[in-house]
Amino acid sequence: MFGFKKKTRKHDDILLQIENEAEQLFRSKKMNCAEAVLCTLKNHFRPDMPDEIIHLATGFGGGSGSGCICGALTGATMGMGMVISNDRKRLSALTRELHKWFTATYGATCCRVITSDQKGVCASLTGKVAGKALDLLL
Repeated sequence: MFGFKKKTRKHDDILLQIENEAEQLFRSKKMNCAEAVLCTLKNHFRPDMPDEIIHLATGFGGGSGSGCICGALTGATMGMGMVISNDRKRLSALTRELHKWFTATYGATCCRVITSDQKGVCASLTGKVAGKALDLLL
């Protein structure tokens, strides 16, 4: 979709950049996990959109404030919807693929479960989820 048919060094460099950017936004405490992932995807795929769009993700941080579905996963889903706005079938397929990857990688999608098993994982998880969303979108 955006010029990368197969994985190249450039692809790997962009992937690392996305992961680092999302992780640093989260670590800065200026954004929660959902905001950091959505912001990173917006900056790279839809810089034309206003920054205010990031506030749509605010309530999803920390598992929607209650420890339920991971905010980074939710932010990535929102970001993919922002990029693929005209193909619901493709977006649904990519969302399922993201969800399967996430569950295989972290063992659950529930923030409370993940953080009870893996203390301090949120910053790196936020970066990895942003990177996976990028990988799926490319």
